[in-house]
Amino acid sequence: MIPLGQTIPYTEITLMQLIMAIAVLVIGWLCTRIVIGVFKSELAKTKLPELIVEFLGRLFSVLLYVVVILLAVRALGISVSSVVLGLSAVIGLVLGFGLQDTLTNIFAGIWLAALRPIDKDEVVTTNGQTGIVSAVGMMATELRTLDNKLVIIPNKLVWGSPIVNFTRMPTRRVEVDVSVSYATDLDKAIPIALALMKDHTLVLDDPAPMVALLELADSAVNLQLRAWTKTADWWTVTLDLRKGMLEAYRREGVEIPFPQMDVHLKHG
Repeated sequence: MIPLGQTIPYTEITLMQLIMAIAVLVIGWLCTRIVIGVFKSELAKTKLPELIVEFLGRLFSVLLYVVVILLAVRALGISVSSVVLGLSAVIGLVLGFGLQDTLTNIFAGIWLAALRPIDKDEVVTTNGQTGIVSAVGMMATELRTLDNKLVIIPNKLVWGSPIVNFTRMPTRRVEVDVSVSYATDLDKAIPIALALMKDHTLVLDDPAPMVALLELADSAVNLQLRAWTKTADWWTVTLDLRKGMLEAYRREGVEIPFPQMDVHLKHG
């Protein structure tokens, strides 16, 4: 049996100190998980937005893990002050090689969590990416795309880019484009579209649905159906109106033209 007081080869660390350090790490990790869980649950009772609760939880967990690591180092018999001094030197070195980007991301994350231009489970477009907000961490924002891909964007790029929030407002306008031929009687085509929108149970009465004449294109008259609905119903109404317009115009004999081009050949 190896004596617990015997030092490990090539070090001054005893077997007992190593066991104590491992115990500190394991117990500290378990305690940190418990503390963070309690911390988040207590924050949730304050009715803070879920995104802020998640951000503060991550920040607090990082601080606790640093404390656990320092305690483990101390259990190894290493002076904590020397470790802190060494870390300070490393941090100072990294600062000279671009830690400002790291600090910028951290402060951008704080602003995102505090001012809440985005919130968890909202659908947004930022920095050219569209997705559902999963989390705002200390360094990066996580988006889950509509086809379930994870996109991680540095916080400074999110904070420094225009943000389009598709789900923040309670209602949204549905816009469905449809084309009819020039031979179509618009006094017939427009009421069909209006009736389709007014009969849809998810379309709001106020603002009232309308049909706009968008463009007199090369081979068709382009109309746009505009209907307001609750934001949660936007996709349902959009898809229903697209399908409904095709079926209604076919049923009523309204022509939806194919794109066409007339080519005139000149014989020399």
